Amino acid sequence: MNNDKHPADPAQVQHIVDTSLAFWKSKVLLVAVELGVFTLLSDRTATLGELQQSLALHPRGSADYFDSLVALGLLQREGSGEQARYANTPAAAALLDRTSPHYMGGVLEMTNQRVYPFWGSLAEALRTGRPQNETKLSGESWYQALYADRARLSQFLSAMAGYQISNFKILVQTFDFGAYGSFCDVGGATGALAMEVARRHPGTRCISFDLPAVEQIAAERIAAAGLNGQVTVASGDFLKDELPQAGVIAMGNILHNWSVDTRRMLIGKAFRALPPGGAFLAIEHLVDDDRRHNLAAMLMSINMLIETSEGSESTTSEFDRWCREAGFRHTEVKPISGGTSVGIAYKE
Repeated sequence: MNNDKHPADPAQVQHIVDTSLAFWKSKVLLVAVELGVFTLLSDRTATLGELQQSLALHPRGSADYFDSLVALGLLQREGSGEQARYANTPAAAALLDRTSPHYMGGVLEMTNQRVYPFWGSLAEALRTGRPQNETKLSGESWYQALYADRARLSQFLSAMAGYQISNFKILVQTFDFGAYGSFCDVGGATGALAMEVARRHPGTRCISFDLPAVEQIAAERIAAAGLNGQVTVASGDFLKDELPQAGVIAMGNILHNWSVDTRRMLIGKAFRALPPGGAFLAIEHLVDDDRRHNLAAMLMSINMLIETSEGSESTTSEFDRWCREAGFRHTEVKPISGGTSVGIAYKE
């Protein structure tokens, strides 16, 4: 390790500055979603004055703000000055316009409203090891309050589905669910992954398993997709109940919420619910064993410090060890996107 204190080169200085101010860029995006900028520009263009008027913005700062969205590659601009016209980029139109079927802004809305403020208490989280979310103020689990409010729960589940859907689409193209005949998504929420599997493998029987409070929400989404005959909803508590039996069992962003002992317990339940030759899939931000490369996974692990009492991300070797302890014969890890991987454990 080099402790030489010669001045850093300009690129290193810029890297530190860019990292320290990275929240500037994220807040510009998050506020654009909050304001509905991309929805306002759905299938149309607008001048700076029209944007100011429609969004009730003060003229001071508006040009800098919208041109920052241009520089970030989220808006397009033709011309300059008062005659310039702004429009969505193709990516923003597809992913950030609330009227788009591919809208993923729900998770950005939640990030802006919840996650961003809580990360302001990161130093306290590191000093105390305690969550910094709603639990800190009320003493009540955030999930308890969430599941008691159906409208809020539906919004949260939609946000999570929007966040995960691109990973789900990649996963169903890379893993052959059809070879196993049946599939169960544990903690399946709105049934998004089960529906993607059903579309890709029409002959596969799919189950979305979650708490009873989620059942009606999932059933409505599945019916709207026209997949009632292929995707069913099962209710239960994966912490207390045994899991539905299926040839493939998946848990998406489930293990990282809990203590190591609970993770082992859940992996054991998956093993028992699988037939010989079955497979368990853990869709997680698995950290590389050297703990140097998957920054997204390590940042997600810090987020679990902020959000949970015992959660964190696991390394690939920890996942392998826990699965082998449960009885699986071997594991492999495949990257999906954005720092997310799928850990696959095979049962003899």
